[in-house]
Amino acid sequence: MAHSKARATDGKVTYPPGVKEISDKISKEEMVRRLKMVVKTFMDMDQDSEEEKELYLNLALHLASDFFLKHPDKDVRLLVACCLADIFRIYAPEAPYTSPDKLKDIFMFITRQLKGLEDTKSAQFNRYFYLLENIAWVKSYNICFELEDSNEIFTQLYRTLFQVINNGHNQKVHMHMVDLMSSIICEGDTVSQELLDTVLVNLVPAHKNLNKQAYDLAKALLKRTAQAIEPYITNFFNQVLMLGKTSVSDLSEHVFDLILELYNIDSHLLLSVLPQLEFKLKSNDNDERLQVVKLLAKMFGAKDSELAAQNKPLWQCYLGRFNDIHVPIRLECVKFASHCLMNHPDLAKDLTEYLRVRSHDPEEAIRHDVIVSIVTAAKKDLSLVNDALLNFVKERTLDKRWRVRKEAMMGLASIYRKYSLQGEGGREASKQISWIKDKLLHIYYQNSIDDRLLVERVFAQYMVPHNLETTERMKCLYYLYATLDTNAVKALNEMWKCQNLLRHHVKDLLDLIKKPKSEASSKAVFAKVMVITRNLPDPGKAQDFVKKLAQVLDDDERIRDQLETLVSPTCSCKQAEVCVRDITKKLGSPKQPSNPFLEMVKFLLERIAPVHIDTESISALIKQVNKSIDGTADDEEEGVPTEEAIRAGLELLKVLSFTHPVSFHSAETFESLLGCLKMDDEKVAEAALQIFKNTGSKMEESFPHIKSVLLPVLQAKAKRGPPRQAKYAIHCINAMFSNRDTHFAQIFEPLHKGLDPANLEQLITPLTTLGHLAQLAPEQFAAPLKSLVANFIVKDLLMNDRIPGKKTTKLWVPDDEVSPETLAKIQGIKLMVRWLLGVKNNQSKSGNSTLRMLTAILHSDGDLTEQGRMGKPDMSRLRLAAACALLKLAQEPCYHEIITLEQYQLCALVINDECYQVRQCFSQKLHRGLCRLRLPLEYMAVFALCAKDPVKERRAHARQCLAKNVNIRREYLKQHAAISDKLFSLLPEYVVPYTIHLLAHDPDYVKVQDIEQLKEIKEALWFVLEIIMAKNENNSHAFIRKMVENIKQTKDAQAPTDSKTNEKLYTVCDVAMHIIMSKSTTYSLESPKDPVLPSRFFTKPDKNFSNTKNYLPPEMKSFFTPGKPKSANVLGAVNKPLSSAGKQLQSKASRMETASNDDSSSNPGSPQRSKTRHDSTEMDHSENEDISLKRADNKTFLGTMSFLLQDIEKPRGRKRGVTTSDDQDNKPKRGRKKGAANTTTAAESEDQWDEDNRPEDEQNSPPKKGRRGRPPKSAAPKEEEDREDDRSSENMEVKTKGGRQTRAPRRSQG
Repeated sequence: MAHSKARATDGKVTYPPGVKEISDKISKEEMVRRLKMVVKTFMDMDQDSEEEKELYLNLALHLASDFFLKHPDKDVRLLVACCLADIFRIYAPEAPYTSPDKLKDIFMFITRQLKGLEDTKSAQFNRYFYLLENIAWVKSYNICFELEDSNEIFTQLYRTLFQVINNGHNQKVHMHMVDLMSSIICEGDTVSQELLDTVLVNLVPAHKNLNKQAYDLAKALLKRTAQAIEPYITNFFNQVLMLGKTSVSDLSEHVFDLILELYNIDSHLLLSVLPQLEFKLKSNDNDERLQVVKLLAKMFGAKDSELAAQNKPLWQCYLGRFNDIHVPIRLECVKFASHCLMNHPDLAKDLTEYLRVRSHDPEEAIRHDVIVSIVTAAKKDLSLVNDALLNFVKERTLDKRWRVRKEAMMGLASIYRKYSLQGEGGREASKQISWIKDKLLHIYYQNSIDDRLLVERVFAQYMVPHNLETTERMKCLYYLYATLDTNAVKALNEMWKCQNLLRHHVKDLLDLIKKPKSEASSKAVFAKVMVITRNLPDPGKAQDFVKKLAQVLDDDERIRDQLETLVSPTCSCKQAEVCVRDITKKLGSPKQPSNPFLEMVKFLLERIAPVHIDTESISALIKQVNKSIDGTADDEEEGVPTEEAIRAGLELLKVLSFTHPVSFHSAETFESLLGCLKMDDEKVAEAALQIFKNTGSKMEESFPHIKSVLLPVLQAKAKRGPPRQAKYAIHCINAMFSNRDTHFAQIFEPLHKGLDPANLEQLITPLTTLGHLAQLAPEQFAAPLKSLVANFIVKDLLMNDRIPGKKTTKLWVPDDEVSPETLAKIQGIKLMVRWLLGVKNNQSKSGNSTLRMLTAILHSDGDLTEQGRMGKPDMSRLRLAAACALLKLAQEPCYHEIITLEQYQLCALVINDECYQVRQCFSQKLHRGLCRLRLPLEYMAVFALCAKDPVKERRAHARQCLAKNVNIRREYLKQHAAISDKLFSLLPEYVVPYTIHLLAHDPDYVKVQDIEQLKEIKEALWFVLEIIMAKNENNSHAFIRKMVENIKQTKDAQAPTDSKTNEKLYTVCDVAMHIIMSKSTTYSLESPKDPVLPSRFFTKPDKNFSNTKNYLPPEMKSFFTPGKPKSANVLGAVNKPLSSAGKQLQSKASRMETASNDDSSSNPGSPQRSKTRHDSTEMDHSENEDISLKRADNKTFLGTMSFLLQDIEKPRGRKRGVTTSDDQDNKPKRGRKKGAANTTTAAESEDQWDEDNRPEDEQNSPPKKGRRGRPPKSAAPKEEEDREDDRSSENMEVKTKGGRQTRAPRRSQG
């Protein structure tokens, strides 16, 4: 050993055996060969070889000389580096090099050689790997901890390793690199910012995307050294986030990206950093808050993140940003919700309230993204979203903005298709979203054409996909129709009707185009173009496009033929698809990808193409109904009881028979319908009869074998079937058979002769049948019909009470409890009216006699004989029948002319009947007649009396009806600008004179100057004027003012010489004038035209008479509050305004939440106003409903009228105050037996049919008007509170001990 030391100190280099001196005097190849042998020698040595260590000490020092460290050949450098690595291993823990500079040079040299790891295909890669493995295993770099320049060495090493790592390296290379770098961090005293940056820079997204392996290496290193490196990471973020020292690192601008990456790597790295984020969430800098929100959104929303549970204060602080004042921040929060719902369903409860508030956000984009977030989560898994979240989407289908509404509707549609149609979530999921189909169809009630078109598209693509095979498509439609609610069914029916109507318009356009060119044909084409335009979005632009289409159709015969095929009743669904494809292909242009004209044509084709229904489809639908009848269908599996499925299927066929009658023309279809006629279910047979009526026009010639079987069935139904089936049977014969007179005679004669008033139950069907025969063939049976009406209907039936009515306090009972005698009398009244409607003339004065009969029924409260034998419910039914009969006759011009003002006013008072169902059904009939523009305009004034109705829903419903009628008339006038001669009968403003006249003759208006009575007049006037004045088109406010002024210059034509009657008229005019002045700022302008007053109601103005007197008492002026009238919500509960509901939550950070999307509708100074959107949803379902008597006690209106439990003798009697003797003279008398001048007795009623030769004025003058009953309003508030009570209790009669009617305090309406 001593010898070895001597040799080491003498400076002579000892080489391994066989290795000669290595110097610059030998060739490169020889040097490499000799170095390999040296490498082999050092590789074989271990730390225990003390002798060899001493022997080769000078060699170790020699290899560290600059000659080798700076050698130009890379192979030499690599071999030297391998030797040096082994030298550090062998001489560990003390290195043979003592100079700090030399150590630095050596480690920098080794680091440079590690760059050779980059090329995995290199022949020398194994040596580079050996070098890495050696220094990693020995932790050679730890020697540098004592060096001043250690940071530079470590930093260079880290940079080199991160640069060379690539996807060619195996797991061992990766592991050795991590080992090498982690030892430096874990065993060192400190980690410099520069070194930390070298690691963290690989986490920045830009670097991460460039070198994924470097990112993985940094990730592994940080996981390995988490505990050791965490203080340095915390210090870095403290410097940047809290102290704002961005200069400490070049990575300062990427701080939020780094936090996210570090959290994903190991959340423990950020234990001290996360609280700093809560501080940053409250920063005053919008951009900074936005960055933090984006960061936390990713952290909270990550799939396996437990941050919300681990750091609840931070989670709550983050939720607060949903209400941030900065729009992009709220938007970011809403977008985050989707990932959070999908990855963390347990947080849905926390998010729900914040999403509710944001669903009402003033910003359209935020409301839109709320929908996107909820729908995205729901489409992934329905269990991720609760019912409240889905309800937010439902609300947004009524948003003000089309983009939001569209997103909500499409989102619900896609959810419905996935979970209900495709059944992905099972029966529970399907049940949870069963409301979606109804909601989507309800949107068809909206006025916007965009909404309606989208509903049609959703129906064709999501609810009943048109690309399904025919049998499957019809099965889908069958069960959908069976499970829809009433309003959705109506919407779907309306959709088909609208599409069918547009199809006919296009067919008419094609017919006009084919006609020879002329000025008249050009005008007709333009008119038809305008009609079609109104059925497309953006009518302004659509008009030009439809004109262009008309020109294309004129020029291109092929496109015209394709379109004719498409609108043909015989077009099949497959043909329709081909036609649509060919037309769009011909009109499209590859050079013009965005073609607005083509888009409009596609909209039109979508609406008119029969993609669901054709002959094959109807046949498949019939088979599906037959399966249900046979019990072989999947009704129970689909969740539909078989009876309901059959009934719904027949109803569906009935609707389709209106819109697609030709599709029913097949023997198979008609034979199946014949089978339905023989079923016991009355509804099924009724529907089958209606289908035959609608589709059987060509049956006689095309299907004679069906005709021969059907005719006896129809005759039997007409004679002995249920009343409704008898009605449809008659209409079937009328529509289907050419020799109908013969068949009618075969039915009429036996029924006419067999009428027996003693057998009342067997009388109802014959009277129904005879009534429809009288309407369809009045001339054929002229003589027997007149005799039948005069002798049997009036004398034997209406003027006799054979069976005493049940004693009950109820005013209404269900249909099945109505006595046969009452039902027969109702049919008798209908027979008279139908006969008159069939005759359509009053030459025989039968119209006058019928009108007197009907008014006598109303005078006597329904008890025509006044013997007191009828029950209250029966009297209510007869009052309703008489009033509806008057409305029917008023729709025929020849009878409208002979209805006196007294008769009109008596009929109007039925809308204030004491019986709720009478008021309800009468207002429905009134509304329907006005909507069809069949009833004269004065009947619209009747709705003013609804202001007195004690039930809030009835007032609201009447208001909706009135608003819809006004809109219909205005729209009609816009579309038919040329009909100025009919302006007087159509312009809604002309209802004001009728309303004033009607209220002036209101039986409740007794004392001219009575404040309470004038307040009621004011409420009734405002009920009408609020809607009329909502739009001041063409200066209509001044026009109304002028009308009122003109009325004051006339006299009441009903009693022109009666000073008190005229004083009432002028007082009502003054009330109207004060309302106009208080609600309008333009009333004083010049009237656009001079109004015309109805001559039947007012005398001609006297030029010498100037009425400038103010008839109102001074104290009345305080009741006229100024304010602008608000537009009414026309469509009721289903068709709500496009707005959000409910109050917005408020917070200091989110003052913008006070700005909501609500579109409220108010009535200044009126209790009838709809105070919130919630109120509107409680209104009557829809004024479009055809409510039959059978549904009269439907729970649509759940309130009870406890006011009828007041101590009153006559519930229908209208409340009176104590009147003076002067007032008594002018007070209307009640039509009872007290005097011949004041009543129509039974004997007189009989004579009315025999005395046809009396003077017309005598026949037209009914008895003086008795007061009609109105329900008291005193208990109305209680009624509204108790509306959940049984409806029957509202129609109860309670008598006072004294037998006199007591006056209950009126409900305030001021």
